[in-house]
Amino acid sequence: MKILFLVYHGFSEVSGISKKIRYQVKGLCQNGHEVHLCYYDQGQNCHWQRLVEVQSESGKVTSDKCVLEDFGTGKLAGLRQRISYGAVYDYCARRGIQMVYARCFQNANPWLKRFFSRLKRAGIKAVMEIPTYPYDQEFEGFSRTERLQLRIDQIFRRGLAKQLEAIATFTSEQQIFGQRTIRISNGVDLDSMPLHQKVDTSKALHLIGVAEVHYWHGYDRLIAGLGEYYKSENRKPVFFHIVGGVWKSEMHDDEHAPGFAELIEKYGIKDKVIFHGQLFGDELNKVFEQSAFAVGSLARHRSGISDIKTLKNREYASRGLPFVYSENDSDFDGQPYVLKVPADESPVNIARIVAFEEQLQMTPQEIRQTVEHLSWKVQMQKVVEQCG
Repeated sequence: MKILFLVYHGFSEVSGISKKIRYQVKGLCQNGHEVHLCYYDQGQNCHWQRLVEVQSESGKVTSDKCVLEDFGTGKLAGLRQRISYGAVYDYCARRGIQMVYARCFQNANPWLKRFFSRLKRAGIKAVMEIPTYPYDQEFEGFSRTERLQLRIDQIFRRGLAKQLEAIATFTSEQQIFGQRTIRISNGVDLDSMPLHQKVDTSKALHLIGVAEVHYWHGYDRLIAGLGEYYKSENRKPVFFHIVGGVWKSEMHDDEHAPGFAELIEKYGIKDKVIFHGQLFGDELNKVFEQSAFAVGSLARHRSGISDIKTLKNREYASRGLPFVYSENDSDFDGQPYVLKVPADESPVNIARIVAFEEQLQMTPQEIRQTVEHLSWKVQMQKVVEQCG
């Protein structure tokens, strides 16, 4: 099948979302599909452009990038790409595209709705992936422009959903915006994940959390937990490594959560919380190599979400690391290498993490084996089969 994978932004080497999309494309290719990856990015002339590249089974580009449309520069380019989809439709018709898989960007509007309507009339099936649902609460505290974008999305998203064959979701929802869902799990690409080598934790325990940090990650709960943990003497040293961008709103108190900086100063644990910034490749692997336990999301309840299948949980398991989280995740709830904490505002009990890690008997290889069925090859083929 010829599939157009539509993304409304470009790619970054340090972005987990970028990596995920590349792995999804690879998964489709591994099932024998011809995938045309369409995205919006800057070209060599610094113009913002809508681009397409055709992918091989290995996930590598098999042809030169095709420029569908050049939007120029500046703010006008950003506006034009939000309303201009005629070139994408023409490409689909010209190249015999049979299915469009689009990643939701909370960007429903009249022009995007019309694009999917044209696809439907042409017999081209379309599926939209909504990575997080519900997502309205995530816009709290955002700028006026971003909240306006959400308002436009709220007006048009149900109408857009009617033009789709289905919505792909990582939740247990049967319907979203009045459209049926295809329920899949966030997948893993085991080829890209180095298997963790068990480290000695007898003298110290290193924790790692990897994310573009937002308030729903709840890392403040972990930092507060560290502060409470160190109130007692003769504790095993525990360190928390945060890898990824941290917004200023997370470093300082805001309407959603206590700030990291205030908590660190309050408890005097500056040397126990290490901010690495954005890392990838060997630099990221080095931090993983010294860590024995990972930290998932600890506050999805703040954005109104109780059930979700996050990408990060699967990446930790594919590396062979035990981890902690607070949401409901049917793929991991009950696994012996997973520690659940309450979905509330209480500090995380660090002593419980220490004891859990000390008694865990599973090897990294045994942990990895539990997620082999969650490969992107398996998950993306579910979408293709259920779209038909």
